[in-house]
Amino acid sequence: MSSLKKNLLLSGASRGIGHATVKRFSAAGWRVLTLSRQAFSEHCPWEGGEESHIQLDISDISTLNEGLEKIKEKLDGAGLHALVNNAGVSPKGPDGERFNTLNSSYEEWLHVYNVNLFAPLLLAQGLFSELVRAKGAIVNVTSIAGSRVHPFAGSAYATSKAALAAMTREMAADFGPHGVRVNAIAPGEIDTSILSPGTEDLVSEIPLRRLGRPEEVASTIYFLCDAPSSYVTGAEVHINGGQHV
Repeated sequence: MSSLKKNLLLSGASRGIGHATVKRFSAAGWRVLTLSRQAFSEHCPWEGGEESHIQLDISDISTLNEGLEKIKEKLDGAGLHALVNNAGVSPKGPDGERFNTLNSSYEEWLHVYNVNLFAPLLLAQGLFSELVRAKGAIVNVTSIAGSRVHPFAGSAYATSKAALAAMTREMAADFGPHGVRVNAIAPGEIDTSILSPGTEDLVSEIPLRRLGRPEEVASTIYFLCDAPSSYVTGAEVHINGGQHV
């Protein structure tokens, strides 16, 4: 591996925003390491993806140390220039109903928090030396649901994303003195295969009157990991066409 190549570790790469992010960074010449509970798919379009894929279920916190060792093996002493915590879960009920604070269990909440909050923290802690070596950047993917009750996103998902936004600030304060920047992006309604039925009805409430595109989110992630944002840390960038206003 060329020492000149920058390294990205991305969780949740198999579809939507993650998929677009891999393509954006790959096009810029980065080496992209992907993390997913699924094996690498032959349908993923990026070159060398299979050898740079780590299969890991981040909802099972007990396996994270083993996963971190695999990641470090792939890096082979190189620095980590970017960590993008994109994986997230928002389970629904058996009939597709929204999980709220009355119809969901502790076990379901713990599963969501493990993926959406604790895994991002533990990955950043576990790869601290590699991030410092590269003076890297961390981007946590939060959500518009973290700041309001959303008609589709469940309560556990929404509160975990609010906590992730707060944790981004805390991490920015802690990692900053070591030269590592930490920011978040908060997507709104992005046109991917995982949109809930009825999302199109929300378009009339969005000032730009359209859904976002995964490539638009990926471009913002890239900006936050690249030199033009070298003095940006502790920020949460809203990517929602003005929906938050």
